[in-house]
Amino acid sequence: MFDFSTLNKTWILDVDGTIVKHNGYKIDGYDTLLDGVKEFFAQLNADDKVVLLTARKEEYLPALKEFLELNGIRYDYLLLDMPMGERILVNDRKPSGLDMAFSVNKDRDKKLEIKYKINEEL
Repeated sequence: MFDFSTLNKTWILDVDGTIVKHNGYKIDGYDTLLDGVKEFFAQLNADDKVVLLTARKEEYLPALKEFLELNGIRYDYLLLDMPMGERILVNDRKPSGLDMAFSVNKDRDKKLEIKYKINEEL
């Protein structure tokens, strides 16, 4: 369980294996939304930003955008052709001690579920 502040968030999510079945677009010929994804996106604050990352090439962009739109998955930025290696998030800590970066590793193709609460004191 994470304690988050009341500040607006930037959510950075990988696409394959995190919000859709990993390589489903190649194996099945189409994407499949994973359990919990719609619920996760529904709970996001309207002022939060969403950045999606994927190793997919440009040729898959139109189909991915259409799939995300049809499923009501909002995003502000969609970055393609990302390396398949680790994704490393680095941010500063506020002078108050508030950590400004968090990381969640979920099991591939499993339910998207991030347990957190908003802590008014942060």
